[in-house]
Amino acid sequence: MKYEKNILIAFILNILFSIFELVGGIFTNSISIMSDAVHDFGDALSIGISLILEKISKKQPNEKYTYGYIRYSVLGAFITTTVLTLGSIFVIVGGVNRIFNPEQINYNGMIIFAIVGVVVNFLAAYFTREGDSLNQKAVNLHMLEDVLGWIIVLIGSIMMKFTDISLIDSFMSIGIAIFILINALGNLKNILDLFLEKIPNDITIDEIKKHLSEIDGVNSVHHIHIWSMDGNCNYATMHVVTNSKDVNKLKKLIKAEMMGHGIAHTTIEIEEKGDHCDDINCNVKMNTNPGHYHHHH
Repeated sequence: MKYEKNILIAFILNILFSIFELVGGIFTNSISIMSDAVHDFGDALSIGISLILEKISKKQPNEKYTYGYIRYSVLGAFITTTVLTLGSIFVIVGGVNRIFNPEQINYNGMIIFAIVGVVVNFLAAYFTREGDSLNQKAVNLHMLEDVLGWIIVLIGSIMMKFTDISLIDSFMSIGIAIFILINALGNLKNILDLFLEKIPNDITIDEIKKHLSEIDGVNSVHHIHIWSMDGNCNYATMHVVTNSKDVNKLKKLIKAEMMGHGIAHTTIEIEEKGDHCDDINCNVKMNTNPGHYHHHH
């Protein structure tokens, strides 16, 4: 698959590059280059994980994983994001430490490394630009961040060459790390929303109820549940009250309407008007003794 080949190229580039950076950071004594090395190593790791997990996530559903393996790619995004969060905290600590204990930096070496950095990461970003899953987007976002990070390092190292203010290096590394951290935390929130089965951001139950009740034959809709597997693939279940004679046609209309809302799989329970719906919500306490919950569906 073309996309996987591209990700593999990005993976190899990143691993080689983070080793090259580490050497560069030690050689020039620049903490912002070392902080980028941490970042890049995190990216390489995450690309590696996402390669494996993307492969798994494409596997077909089976008896054990009835939804398929889609969530595995979300797991990949979670591991990556955690690594980046820890890496950026590590870098911030190092940068702050450098402010109080400044050291001599080889500016010319930094400029050369930064130019190579911009070029290599630009290529990696170019290779990973086609991808639609949360995981693939995360990888491409890292690449773009890397390009940006290196452009900042390049500008900073040129400024230091002319002003000899080595503090610029520490501030750059802290800036880059804070940027990574903010992004990572945002990602973490999206991932948690998926695992907590929160309704996808661009969908509201009220709007869906309103649209469905406009369909001919739909009396009312209740027990709507909507969730997402990976941020792309959305599911819904609902009970529809109808006295329509042609239930199949009604189901088709409802499913088409749901598709329009970005929901690919809809399961519909049909009830007739006057039916008593016995589906008590899962979390209702069935007996008065606190601490005992019976789950009745």
